[in-house]
Amino acid sequence: MGRRWKKKRPGHGGPGQRRDRPHRDQRQQRPNEWQDTFVKENKDFEKFYKEQGIVPEGEWDKFLEGLRSPLPATFRITGYKSHAQELLRRLKGKYISQLLDVTSEDGELLEKPQPIPWYPDELAWRTNYSRKDLRRSPALAKFHDFLVTETETGNVSRQEAVSMIPPLLLDVQPHHKILDMCAAPGSKTAQLIEMLHTEDGQSFPGGFVVANDADNKRCYMLVHQAKRLNSPCFLVTNHDASHMPNMTVPSDDADGATDTLAYDRVLCDVPCSGDGTMRKNPDVWKKWSPGQGQNLHNLQLRIVRRGIELLRVGGQLVYSTCSLNPLEDEAVIAALLTECEDSVELVDVSNKLAGLKRLSGVSAWKVMTKSGEFYGSIDEVPTDRHSNLRRVSMFPPPDPDKLEAMHLDRCIRILPHHQDTGGFFVAVLRKTKALPWTRQGKADRRKEEAAVTDEAKQSDTSATPDPAGEGDVSSETGAAAKADGKGSDTSQGEGDDGKKEAEAGNSNGSEGLARPPPAKKAKLAWEGSYKEDPFVFFTEDEELWPIMRSRTHSLTSNFWFAVTRGRSVQCTWCLRKLKTSYSTMRTVSR
Repeated sequence: MGRRWKKKRPGHGGPGQRRDRPHRDQRQQRPNEWQDTFVKENKDFEKFYKEQGIVPEGEWDKFLEGLRSPLPATFRITGYKSHAQELLRRLKGKYISQLLDVTSEDGELLEKPQPIPWYPDELAWRTNYSRKDLRRSPALAKFHDFLVTETETGNVSRQEAVSMIPPLLLDVQPHHKILDMCAAPGSKTAQLIEMLHTEDGQSFPGGFVVANDADNKRCYMLVHQAKRLNSPCFLVTNHDASHMPNMTVPSDDADGATDTLAYDRVLCDVPCSGDGTMRKNPDVWKKWSPGQGQNLHNLQLRIVRRGIELLRVGGQLVYSTCSLNPLEDEAVIAALLTECEDSVELVDVSNKLAGLKRLSGVSAWKVMTKSGEFYGSIDEVPTDRHSNLRRVSMFPPPDPDKLEAMHLDRCIRILPHHQDTGGFFVAVLRKTKALPWTRQGKADRRKEEAAVTDEAKQSDTSATPDPAGEGDVSSETGAAAKADGKGSDTSQGEGDDGKKEAEAGNSNGSEGLARPPPAKKAKLAWEGSYKEDPFVFFTEDEELWPIMRSRTHSLTSNFWFAVTRGRSVQCTWCLRKLKTSYSTMRTVSR
Protein backbone atom coordinates (compact mmCIF):
# COMPACT_ATOMS: atom_id res chain seq x y z
CA MET A 1 0.00 0.00 0.00
CA GLY A 2 1.46 3.32 -1.07
CA ARG A 3 2.05 6.26 1.21
CA ARG A 4 -0.76 8.80 1.43
CA TRP A 5 0.06 12.37 0.58
CA LYS A 6 -2.01 15.23 1.87
CA LYS A 7 -2.37 18.31 -0.27
CA LYS A 8 -0.61 21.28 1.24
CA ARG A 9 -2.39 24.56 1.61
CA PRO A 10 -0.70 27.64 0.13
CA GLY A 11 1.77 29.13 2.54
CA HIS A 12 1.96 25.98 4.71
CA GLY A 13 4.79 24.06 3.15
CA GLY A 14 4.96 21.78 0.18
CA PRO A 15 7.29 21.57 -2.82
CA GLY A 16 9.08 24.83 -3.33
CA GLN A 17 7.17 26.58 -0.55
CA ARG A 18 8.15 27.67 2.92
CA ARG A 19 5.72 27.99 5.73
CA ASP A 20 4.97 31.62 6.53
CA ARG A 21 5.92 31.63 10.20
CA PRO A 22 7.23 34.71 12.01
CA HIS A 23 10.66 34.69 13.60
CA ARG A 24 10.71 33.83 17.29
CA ASP A 25 11.72 37.39 18.13
CA GLN A 26 8.63 38.74 16.29
CA ARG A 27 6.08 36.41 17.87
CA GLN A 28 3.53 37.69 20.31
CA GLN A 29 5.02 37.93 23.77
CA ARG A 30 3.22 35.81 26.30
CA PRO A 31 3.54 36.61 29.99
CA ASN A 32 5.17 34.08 32.30
CA GLU A 33 1.91 33.13 33.96
CA TRP A 34 3.16 29.89 35.53
CA GLN A 35 5.09 31.59 38.34
CA ASP A 36 2.37 34.20 38.87
CA THR A 37 -0.47 31.72 39.39
CA PHE A 38 0.91 30.51 42.76
CA VAL A 39 0.24 32.33 45.99
CA LYS A 40 3.64 32.41 47.64
CA GLU A 41 2.42 32.50 51.20
CA ASN A 42 2.02 29.86 53.87
CA LYS A 43 1.26 30.88 57.44
CA ASP A 44 2.28 27.53 58.89
CA PHE A 45 5.62 27.73 57.07
CA GLU A 46 6.37 31.20 58.41
CA LYS A 47 5.28 30.29 61.94
CA PHE A 48 7.38 27.13 61.96
CA TYR A 49 10.65 28.71 60.78
CA LYS A 50 10.28 31.79 62.94
CA GLU A 51 10.07 29.51 65.97
CA GLN A 52 13.13 27.47 64.92
CA GLY A 53 15.38 30.54 64.75
CA ILE A 54 17.47 29.30 61.82
CA VAL A 55 17.31 32.71 60.10
CA PRO A 56 19.63 35.32 61.65
CA GLU A 57 17.97 38.19 63.43
CA GLY A 58 17.00 41.03 61.12
CA GLU A 59 17.12 38.90 57.94
CA TRP A 60 13.62 37.42 57.99
CA ASP A 61 12.20 39.76 55.34
CA LYS A 62 15.18 39.15 53.05
CA PHE A 63 14.76 35.43 53.60
CA LEU A 64 11.12 35.47 52.46
CA GLU A 65 11.90 37.82 49.58
CA GLY A 66 14.61 35.43 48.37
CA LEU A 67 12.24 32.45 48.49
CA ARG A 68 9.61 34.33 46.48
CA SER A 69 11.97 35.43 43.73
CA PRO A 70 12.75 33.18 40.72
CA LEU A 71 15.90 31.09 40.85
CA PRO A 72 18.78 32.19 38.55
CA ALA A 73 19.89 29.73 35.91
CA THR A 74 23.16 27.91 36.67
CA PHE A 75 25.09 25.41 34.62
CA ARG A 76 28.22 23.33 34.94
CA ILE A 77 30.77 22.36 32.31
CA THR A 78 31.02 18.59 32.35
CA GLY A 79 33.50 16.17 30.89
CA TYR A 80 37.02 15.22 31.89
CA LYS A 81 39.73 17.71 32.77
CA SER A 82 41.35 18.53 29.40
CA HIS A 83 38.05 18.54 27.50
CA ALA A 84 36.34 20.75 30.12
CA GLN A 85 39.14 23.33 30.00
CA GLU A 86 38.91 23.61 26.22
CA LEU A 87 35.15 24.12 26.39
CA LEU A 88 35.61 26.75 29.11
CA ARG A 89 38.04 28.67 26.88
CA ARG A 90 35.49 28.71 24.04
CA LEU A 91 32.72 29.82 26.39
CA LYS A 92 34.70 32.78 27.67
CA GLY A 93 36.13 33.92 24.34
CA LYS A 94 33.26 33.38 21.94
CA TYR A 95 30.08 33.86 23.97
CA ILE A 96 30.56 35.55 27.37
CA SER A 97 32.72 38.36 25.96
CA GLN A 98 30.01 39.33 23.43
CA LEU A 99 27.21 39.69 26.00
CA LEU A 100 27.25 43.45 26.47
CA ASP A 101 24.36 45.72 27.48
CA VAL A 102 21.77 42.95 27.64
CA THR A 103 18.45 44.23 28.97
CA SER A 104 15.37 42.42 30.18
CA GLU A 105 11.82 42.97 28.94
CA ASP A 106 11.37 45.55 31.69
CA GLY A 107 14.35 47.52 30.42
CA GLU A 108 16.70 46.59 33.27
CA LEU A 109 20.37 46.04 32.46
CA LEU A 110 21.28 42.41 33.09
CA GLU A 111 24.65 41.35 34.46
CA LYS A 112 26.87 39.09 32.38
CA PRO A 113 27.21 35.42 33.46
CA GLN A 114 29.73 35.03 36.26
CA PRO A 115 31.62 31.95 37.51
CA ILE A 116 30.42 30.58 40.84
CA PRO A 117 33.18 31.70 43.25
CA TRP A 118 33.41 28.53 45.36
CA TYR A 119 33.41 25.99 42.48
CA PRO A 120 36.91 24.83 41.42
CA ASP A 121 38.50 25.92 38.13
CA GLU A 122 35.55 28.16 37.12
CA LEU A 123 33.67 25.17 35.72
CA ALA A 124 30.31 26.32 37.15
CA TRP A 125 28.56 29.50 36.04
CA ARG A 126 25.63 31.54 37.20
CA THR A 127 23.45 33.83 35.08
CA ASN A 128 20.91 36.45 36.02
CA TYR A 129 18.92 35.63 32.92
CA SER A 130 15.58 34.02 33.45
CA ARG A 131 14.36 31.33 31.08
CA LYS A 132 12.10 33.90 29.49
CA ASP A 133 15.05 36.22 28.82
CA LEU A 134 17.14 33.42 27.34
CA ARG A 135 14.43 32.34 24.94
CA ARG A 136 13.17 35.73 23.76
CA SER A 137 16.07 38.17 23.86
CA PRO A 138 17.78 38.62 20.44
CA ALA A 139 21.05 39.51 22.14
CA LEU A 140 21.09 36.16 23.95
CA ALA A 141 20.14 34.02 20.94
CA LYS A 142 23.64 32.67 20.28
CA PHE A 143 24.31 32.07 23.94
CA HIS A 144 20.99 30.23 24.29
CA ASP A 145 21.71 28.08 21.24
CA PHE A 146 25.13 27.24 22.70
CA LEU A 147 23.57 26.08 25.98
CA VAL A 148 20.92 23.98 24.23
CA THR A 149 23.39 22.31 21.87
CA GLU A 150 26.03 21.56 24.48
CA THR A 151 23.41 20.28 26.92
CA GLU A 152 22.12 17.81 24.34
CA THR A 153 25.64 16.54 23.67
CA GLY A 154 26.41 16.32 27.39
CA ASN A 155 29.13 18.98 27.55
CA VAL A 156 27.01 21.26 29.74
CA SER A 157 24.75 20.22 32.60
CA ARG A 158 22.07 22.58 33.90
CA GLN A 159 22.29 22.02 37.62
CA GLU A 160 21.29 24.06 40.64
CA ALA A 161 24.26 25.64 42.38
CA VAL A 162 23.68 24.12 45.84
CA SER A 163 23.26 20.69 44.25
CA MET A 164 26.92 20.80 43.24
CA ILE A 165 28.13 20.99 46.86
CA PRO A 166 27.79 17.38 48.18
CA PRO A 167 30.11 15.73 45.60
CA LEU A 168 32.74 18.41 46.22
CA LEU A 169 32.74 17.70 49.97
CA LEU A 170 33.16 13.94 49.45
CA ASP A 171 36.84 14.45 48.51
CA VAL A 172 36.73 11.78 45.79
CA GLN A 173 39.97 10.19 44.56
CA PRO A 174 40.37 8.11 41.35
CA HIS A 175 40.76 4.84 43.29
CA HIS A 176 37.66 5.28 45.47
CA LYS A 177 34.66 2.96 45.45
CA ILE A 178 31.61 5.24 45.65
CA LEU A 179 27.94 4.59 46.38
CA ASP A 180 25.23 7.10 45.47
CA MET A 181 22.19 5.80 47.36
CA CYS A 182 19.49 8.09 45.90
CA ALA A 183 21.09 9.01 42.59
CA ALA A 184 18.32 10.03 40.16
CA PRO A 185 18.13 12.19 38.10
CA GLY A 186 21.94 11.91 37.97
CA SER A 187 23.53 15.37 38.09
CA LYS A 188 25.51 14.57 41.27
CA THR A 189 26.36 11.11 39.92
CA ALA A 190 27.86 12.72 36.81
CA GLN A 191 30.03 14.89 39.06
CA LEU A 192 31.29 11.83 40.92
CA ILE A 193 32.16 10.05 37.66
CA GLU A 194 34.05 13.10 36.42
CA MET A 195 36.06 13.20 39.66
CA LEU A 196 37.26 9.65 39.05
CA HIS A 197 38.77 10.73 35.72
CA THR A 198 40.66 13.79 36.96
CA GLU A 199 44.14 12.37 36.32
CA ASP A 200 45.37 13.04 32.78
CA GLY A 201 46.97 10.16 30.94
CA GLN A 202 45.09 7.51 32.93
CA SER A 203 42.73 5.51 30.72
CA PHE A 204 40.72 3.80 33.42
CA PRO A 205 40.69 4.79 37.09
CA GLY A 206 40.78 2.16 39.81
CA GLY A 207 37.51 3.27 41.38
CA PHE A 208 33.89 3.14 40.28
CA VAL A 209 30.45 4.58 41.08
CA VAL A 210 27.42 2.50 42.03
CA ALA A 211 24.33 4.66 41.44
CA ASN A 212 21.12 3.42 43.07
CA ASP A 213 17.54 4.62 43.01
CA ALA A 214 14.31 3.06 44.23
CA ASP A 215 12.23 4.31 41.28
CA ASN A 216 12.61 2.15 38.18
CA LYS A 217 11.60 4.93 35.77
CA ARG A 218 14.04 7.38 37.32
CA CYS A 219 16.80 4.79 36.88
CA TYR A 220 16.36 5.07 33.11
CA MET A 221 16.77 8.83 33.44
CA LEU A 222 19.89 8.18 35.50
CA VAL A 223 21.33 5.99 32.74
CA HIS A 224 20.56 8.66 30.15
CA GLN A 225 22.40 11.31 32.16
CA ALA A 226 25.48 9.23 32.94
CA LYS A 227 26.02 7.47 29.61
CA ARG A 228 26.97 10.77 27.96
CA LEU A 229 30.27 10.64 29.87
CA ASN A 230 31.23 7.31 28.23
CA SER A 231 32.77 6.01 31.44
CA PRO A 232 33.15 2.27 32.09
CA CYS A 233 33.34 2.90 35.86
CA PHE A 234 29.60 3.11 36.37
CA LEU A 235 26.85 0.76 37.57
CA VAL A 236 23.11 1.39 38.08
CA THR A 237 21.05 -0.54 40.64
CA ASN A 238 17.35 -0.42 41.47
CA HIS A 239 16.84 -1.04 45.21
CA ASP A 240 15.21 0.53 48.21
CA ALA A 241 18.11 2.53 49.67
CA SER A 242 17.15 1.67 53.25
CA HIS A 243 17.48 -2.05 52.36
CA MET A 244 20.49 -1.78 50.06
CA PRO A 245 21.99 -5.30 49.81
CA ASN A 246 25.63 -6.20 50.27
CA MET A 247 27.64 -6.72 47.09
CA THR A 248 30.49 -9.21 46.76
CA VAL A 249 33.73 -8.73 44.86
CA PRO A 250 36.60 -11.16 44.15
CA SER A 251 39.09 -11.42 46.97
CA ASP A 252 42.81 -10.73 46.55
CA ASP A 253 43.82 -13.33 49.16
CA ALA A 254 42.69 -16.62 47.66
CA ASP A 255 41.50 -17.93 44.34
CA GLY A 256 37.74 -18.11 44.03
CA ALA A 257 37.08 -16.31 47.34
CA THR A 258 34.86 -13.26 47.58
CA ASP A 259 34.69 -10.27 49.92
CA THR A 260 31.83 -8.00 50.83
CA LEU A 261 32.21 -4.66 49.09
CA ALA A 262 32.92 -1.80 51.48
CA TYR A 263 32.67 1.68 49.95
CA ASP A 264 35.22 4.45 50.43
CA ARG A 265 32.64 7.20 49.87
CA VAL A 266 28.84 7.23 50.21
CA LEU A 267 26.47 9.99 49.11
CA CYS A 268 23.04 10.14 50.78
CA ASP A 269 20.99 12.83 49.08
CA VAL A 270 17.80 11.55 50.69
CA PRO A 271 14.16 12.26 49.76
CA CYS A 272 12.89 15.34 51.57
CA SER A 273 10.03 17.82 51.75
CA GLY A 274 11.93 20.17 49.41
CA ASP A 275 11.04 23.48 51.02
CA GLY A 276 14.47 24.76 49.95
CA THR A 277 13.37 24.49 46.30
CA MET A 278 10.46 26.95 46.54
CA ARG A 279 12.17 29.30 44.10
CA LYS A 280 11.98 26.79 41.25
CA ASN A 281 8.99 24.78 42.56
CA PRO A 282 6.46 27.38 43.73
CA ASP A 283 3.79 24.72 44.27
CA VAL A 284 5.66 23.80 47.49
CA TRP A 285 4.22 26.95 49.06
CA LYS A 286 0.75 25.47 48.94
CA LYS A 287 1.66 21.87 49.77
CA TRP A 288 3.99 22.51 52.71
CA SER A 289 2.85 21.30 56.13
CA PRO A 290 4.67 20.51 59.39
CA GLY A 291 3.76 16.83 59.03
CA GLN A 292 5.92 16.34 55.93
CA GLY A 293 9.18 16.42 57.84
CA GLN A 294 7.78 14.17 60.55
CA ASN A 295 6.69 11.56 58.00
CA LEU A 296 10.04 11.56 56.19
CA HIS A 297 12.26 11.58 59.29
CA ASN A 298 12.23 7.82 59.86
CA LEU A 299 12.90 7.00 56.19
CA GLN A 300 15.83 9.42 56.06
CA LEU A 301 17.29 7.92 59.23
CA ARG A 302 17.03 4.38 57.86
CA ILE A 303 18.73 5.37 54.60
CA VAL A 304 21.69 7.10 56.23
CA ARG A 305 22.03 4.26 58.76
CA ARG A 306 22.30 1.77 55.93
CA GLY A 307 24.81 4.02 54.20
CA ILE A 308 27.02 4.05 57.32
CA GLU A 309 26.81 0.26 57.48
CA LEU A 310 28.07 -0.06 53.90
CA LEU A 311 30.91 2.41 54.50
CA ARG A 312 34.37 1.12 55.33
CA VAL A 313 36.13 2.19 58.50
CA GLY A 314 37.88 5.47 57.72
CA GLY A 315 35.53 6.33 54.86
CA GLN A 316 33.32 9.40 54.57
CA LEU A 317 29.60 9.85 54.00
CA VAL A 318 27.82 13.04 52.93
CA TYR A 319 24.21 13.49 54.03
CA SER A 320 22.29 16.23 52.22
CA THR A 321 18.74 17.50 51.76
CA CYS A 322 17.14 20.39 49.89
CA SER A 323 15.10 21.14 53.01
CA LEU A 324 15.65 23.60 55.85
CA ASN A 325 13.54 21.61 58.35
CA PRO A 326 15.65 20.55 61.38
CA LEU A 327 13.59 17.35 61.69
CA GLU A 328 15.03 16.26 58.33
CA ASP A 329 18.50 17.65 58.97
CA GLU A 330 20.07 17.92 62.44
CA ALA A 331 17.53 15.57 64.04
CA VAL A 332 18.53 12.77 61.65
CA ILE A 333 22.24 13.39 62.23
CA ALA A 334 21.81 13.51 66.02
CA ALA A 335 19.80 10.27 66.03
CA LEU A 336 22.46 8.54 63.91
CA LEU A 337 25.32 9.71 66.15
CA THR A 338 23.39 8.50 69.20
CA GLU A 339 22.97 5.02 67.72
CA CYS A 340 26.55 4.80 66.48
CA GLU A 341 28.02 6.05 69.78
CA ASP A 342 31.71 6.83 69.15
CA SER A 343 31.92 4.96 65.82
CA VAL A 344 30.91 7.97 63.68
CA GLU A 345 31.87 11.63 63.93
CA LEU A 346 31.00 14.84 62.14
CA VAL A 347 33.81 16.27 60.02
CA ASP A 348 34.68 19.95 60.16
CA VAL A 349 34.61 21.26 56.56
CA SER A 350 34.65 24.97 57.36
CA ASN A 351 37.96 25.34 55.52
CA LYS A 352 36.62 23.87 52.27
CA LEU A 353 34.84 25.64 49.40
CA ALA A 354 36.21 29.09 50.09
CA GLY A 355 33.74 31.74 49.04
CA LEU A 356 30.63 29.77 50.00
CA LYS A 357 28.43 31.67 52.46
CA ARG A 358 27.12 29.24 55.02
CA LEU A 359 25.60 28.96 58.49
CA SER A 360 26.38 26.41 61.18
CA GLY A 361 23.95 23.69 62.17
CA VAL A 362 21.52 24.26 65.03
CA SER A 363 21.52 22.39 68.35
CA ALA A 364 17.95 23.18 69.43
CA TRP A 365 14.71 22.81 67.51
CA LYS A 366 11.02 22.16 68.13
CA VAL A 367 8.36 19.88 66.68
CA MET A 368 5.18 21.54 65.45
CA THR A 369 1.74 19.94 65.30
CA LYS A 370 -0.92 20.56 62.68
CA SER A 371 -2.77 22.79 65.13
CA GLY A 372 0.33 25.00 65.59
CA GLU A 373 1.56 23.74 68.98
CA PHE A 374 5.30 23.38 69.62
CA TYR A 375 7.12 20.77 71.70
CA GLY A 376 10.81 21.00 72.56
CA SER A 377 11.25 17.52 74.07
CA ILE A 378 9.54 14.15 74.13
CA ASP A 379 8.47 14.72 77.74
CA GLU A 380 6.29 17.66 76.70
CA VAL A 381 4.25 15.62 74.21
CA PRO A 382 0.94 14.36 75.65
CA THR A 383 0.50 10.60 75.67
CA ASP A 384 -2.67 10.82 73.57
CA ARG A 385 -0.85 12.49 70.69
CA HIS A 386 -0.18 10.74 67.38
CA SER A 387 2.70 8.29 67.34
CA ASN A 388 4.62 10.52 64.88
CA LEU A 389 5.08 13.08 67.63
CA ARG A 390 6.31 10.53 70.15
CA ARG A 391 9.53 9.58 68.37
CA VAL A 392 12.53 10.32 70.55
CA SER A 393 14.78 10.70 67.51
CA MET A 394 12.90 13.81 66.32
CA PHE A 395 13.85 15.83 69.40
CA PRO A 396 17.25 17.18 70.49
CA PRO A 397 19.23 14.84 72.79
CA PRO A 398 18.25 15.62 76.41
CA ASP A 399 21.82 15.29 77.73
CA PRO A 400 23.60 18.63 77.12
CA ASP A 401 27.06 17.03 77.34
CA LYS A 402 26.27 14.46 74.65
CA LEU A 403 24.67 17.15 72.53
CA GLU A 404 27.79 19.30 72.75
CA ALA A 405 30.03 16.30 71.95
CA MET A 406 28.13 15.72 68.69
CA HIS A 407 29.35 19.08 67.27
CA LEU A 408 26.19 19.71 65.27
CA ASP A 409 27.62 23.14 64.49
CA ARG A 410 29.83 21.39 61.92
CA CYS A 411 26.78 20.88 59.71
CA ILE A 412 26.27 23.36 56.87
CA ARG A 413 23.10 25.37 56.26
CA ILE A 414 22.66 27.48 53.12
CA LEU A 415 19.93 30.10 53.04
CA PRO A 416 18.58 31.34 49.68
CA HIS A 417 19.12 35.07 50.23
CA HIS A 418 22.82 34.84 51.10
CA GLN A 419 24.13 33.98 47.62
CA ASP A 420 20.95 33.97 45.53
CA THR A 421 20.64 30.17 45.62
CA GLY A 422 18.21 27.57 46.89
CA GLY A 423 18.04 26.34 50.48
CA PHE A 424 20.26 23.38 51.35
CA PHE A 425 21.69 21.28 54.20
CA VAL A 426 24.92 19.24 54.17
CA ALA A 427 26.71 17.14 56.79
CA VAL A 428 29.96 15.19 56.34
CA LEU A 429 30.40 12.06 58.51
CA ARG A 430 33.45 9.87 59.05
CA LYS A 431 33.33 6.26 60.25
CA THR A 432 36.09 5.80 62.84
CA LYS A 433 35.46 2.19 63.97
CA ALA A 434 33.09 -0.73 63.54
CA LEU A 435 29.47 0.02 64.41
CA PRO A 436 28.29 -1.22 67.82
CA TRP A 437 25.53 -3.47 66.43
CA THR A 438 27.82 -5.37 64.05
CA ARG A 439 29.69 -8.52 65.04
CA GLN A 440 33.04 -6.81 64.69
CA GLY A 441 31.81 -3.90 66.79
CA LYS A 442 30.54 -6.17 69.55
CA ALA A 443 33.84 -8.06 69.61
CA ASP A 444 35.83 -4.81 69.84
CA ARG A 445 33.70 -3.56 72.71
CA ARG A 446 34.11 -6.82 74.64
CA LYS A 447 37.86 -6.45 74.31
CA GLU A 448 37.71 -2.89 75.57
CA GLU A 449 35.56 -3.89 78.54
CA ALA A 450 37.92 -6.77 79.36
CA ALA A 451 40.92 -4.44 79.23
CA VAL A 452 39.21 -1.95 81.55
CA THR A 453 38.30 -4.75 83.97
CA ASP A 454 41.88 -6.04 84.05
CA GLU A 455 43.23 -2.57 84.76
CA ALA A 456 40.72 -2.12 87.57
CA LYS A 457 41.72 -5.45 89.12
CA GLN A 458 45.40 -4.60 88.94
CA SER A 459 44.89 -1.20 90.52
CA ASP A 460 42.77 -2.71 93.32
CA THR A 461 45.40 -5.39 94.02
CA SER A 462 48.26 -2.89 94.22
CA ALA A 463 46.30 -0.46 96.41
CA THR A 464 45.02 -3.04 98.98
CA PRO A 465 47.36 -3.37 102.10
CA ASP A 466 48.41 -6.86 103.31
CA PRO A 467 47.10 -7.36 106.91
CA ALA A 468 48.69 -10.82 107.30
CA GLY A 469 52.08 -11.53 108.88
CA GLU A 470 55.26 -12.58 107.14
CA GLY A 471 54.45 -16.25 107.67
CA ASP A 472 51.19 -15.91 105.77
CA VAL A 473 52.69 -14.09 102.84
CA SER A 474 53.19 -17.19 100.75
CA SER A 475 49.68 -18.49 101.35
CA GLU A 476 48.14 -15.11 100.54
CA THR A 477 50.29 -14.84 97.47
CA GLY A 478 49.26 -18.31 96.39
CA ALA A 479 45.57 -17.48 96.85
CA ALA A 480 45.96 -14.26 94.96
CA ALA A 481 47.82 -16.06 92.23
CA LYS A 482 45.08 -18.64 92.05
CA ALA A 483 42.48 -15.92 91.86
CA ASP A 484 44.50 -14.11 89.24
CA GLY A 485 44.89 -17.31 87.32
CA LYS A 486 41.16 -17.83 87.35
CA GLY A 487 40.62 -14.28 86.29
CA SER A 488 43.17 -14.60 83.50
CA ASP A 489 41.48 -17.76 82.26
CA THR A 490 38.19 -15.93 82.14
CA SER A 491 39.65 -12.97 80.34
CA GLN A 492 41.46 -15.31 77.99
CA GLY A 493 38.19 -17.04 77.23
CA GLU A 494 36.55 -13.71 76.58
CA GLY A 495 39.45 -12.80 74.33
CA ASP A 496 39.09 -16.05 72.42
CA ASP A 497 35.39 -15.42 72.04
CA GLY A 498 36.12 -11.93 70.85
CA LYS A 499 38.70 -13.27 68.42
CA LYS A 500 36.23 -15.80 67.05
CA GLU A 501 33.62 -13.10 66.78
CA ALA A 502 36.05 -10.85 64.97
CA GLU A 503 36.99 -13.66 62.60
CA ALA A 504 33.32 -14.32 61.97
CA GLY A 505 32.79 -10.65 61.29
CA ASN A 506 35.75 -10.60 58.91
CA SER A 507 34.93 -13.89 57.18
CA ASN A 508 33.53 -11.90 54.27
CA GLY A 509 36.65 -9.78 54.03
CA SER A 510 35.28 -6.45 55.36
CA GLU A 511 35.58 -5.05 58.85
CA GLY A 512 32.59 -3.64 60.62
CA LEU A 513 30.05 -4.22 57.87
CA ALA A 514 26.55 -5.19 58.90
CA ARG A 515 24.42 -7.75 57.19
CA PRO A 516 21.79 -6.32 54.85
CA PRO A 517 18.39 -5.69 56.45
CA PRO A 518 15.89 -8.49 55.96
CA ALA A 519 13.89 -8.25 52.78
CA LYS A 520 10.39 -6.91 53.06
CA LYS A 521 8.00 -9.82 53.59
CA ALA A 522 5.08 -9.95 51.20
CA LYS A 523 1.90 -9.18 53.08
CA LEU A 524 -0.83 -11.75 52.60
CA ALA A 525 -4.39 -10.75 51.81
CA TRP A 526 -5.63 -11.82 55.23
CA GLU A 527 -2.63 -10.58 57.19
CA GLY A 528 -3.53 -7.96 59.75
CA SER A 529 -7.07 -9.12 60.45
CA TYR A 530 -5.99 -12.25 62.33
CA LYS A 531 -2.79 -14.18 62.87
CA GLU A 532 -4.11 -17.70 63.47
CA ASP A 533 -4.96 -20.28 60.83
CA PRO A 534 -7.94 -18.79 58.94
CA PHE A 535 -9.57 -22.20 58.44
CA VAL A 536 -10.82 -24.68 61.07
CA PHE A 537 -11.74 -28.13 59.81
CA PHE A 538 -14.26 -30.09 61.89
CA THR A 539 -13.70 -33.78 62.49
CA GLU A 540 -16.38 -36.42 62.18
CA ASP A 541 -16.93 -36.63 65.95
CA GLU A 542 -17.55 -32.88 66.33
CA GLU A 543 -20.43 -32.33 68.77
CA LEU A 544 -21.87 -29.36 66.86
CA TRP A 545 -21.72 -31.13 63.51
CA PRO A 546 -25.19 -32.77 63.69
CA ILE A 547 -26.83 -29.47 64.66
CA MET A 548 -25.06 -27.53 61.95
CA ARG A 549 -25.82 -30.13 59.30
CA SER A 550 -29.51 -30.20 60.13
CA ARG A 551 -29.92 -26.43 60.14
CA THR A 552 -27.91 -25.56 57.03
CA HIS A 553 -29.88 -26.88 54.07
CA SER A 554 -29.71 -30.52 55.34
CA LEU A 555 -26.29 -31.26 53.88
CA THR A 556 -25.20 -34.87 53.77
CA SER A 557 -22.18 -36.32 55.47
CA ASN A 558 -20.19 -36.16 52.19
CA PHE A 559 -19.35 -32.51 52.91
CA TRP A 560 -17.24 -30.89 55.57
CA PHE A 561 -17.45 -27.29 56.66
CA ALA A 562 -14.50 -24.94 56.58
CA VAL A 563 -15.43 -22.03 58.82
CA THR A 564 -13.45 -18.81 58.40
CA ARG A 565 -12.49 -17.06 61.59
CA GLY A 566 -13.27 -13.45 60.82
CA ARG A 567 -13.65 -10.61 63.28
CA SER A 568 -17.31 -11.49 63.92
CA VAL A 569 -16.60 -15.17 64.58
CA GLN A 570 -15.20 -16.52 67.85
CA CYS A 571 -13.48 -19.77 68.71
CA THR A 572 -16.35 -20.96 70.95
CA TRP A 573 -19.26 -21.53 68.68
CA CYS A 574 -22.93 -21.30 69.43
CA LEU A 575 -25.91 -21.52 67.16
CA ARG A 576 -26.70 -17.80 67.32
CA LYS A 577 -23.20 -16.74 66.29
CA LEU A 578 -23.22 -19.35 63.58
CA LYS A 579 -26.31 -17.82 61.98
CA THR A 580 -24.96 -14.27 62.08
CA SER A 581 -21.67 -15.30 60.50
CA TYR A 582 -23.03 -17.66 57.89
CA SER A 583 -21.70 -15.41 55.14
CA THR A 584 -18.17 -16.21 56.30
CA MET A 585 -18.67 -19.95 55.80
CA ARG A 586 -18.07 -21.97 52.69
CA THR A 587 -18.30 -25.70 51.99
CA VAL A 588 -15.31 -27.69 50.92
CA SER A 589 -15.54 -31.03 49.17
CA ARG A 590 -14.04 -33.91 51.03
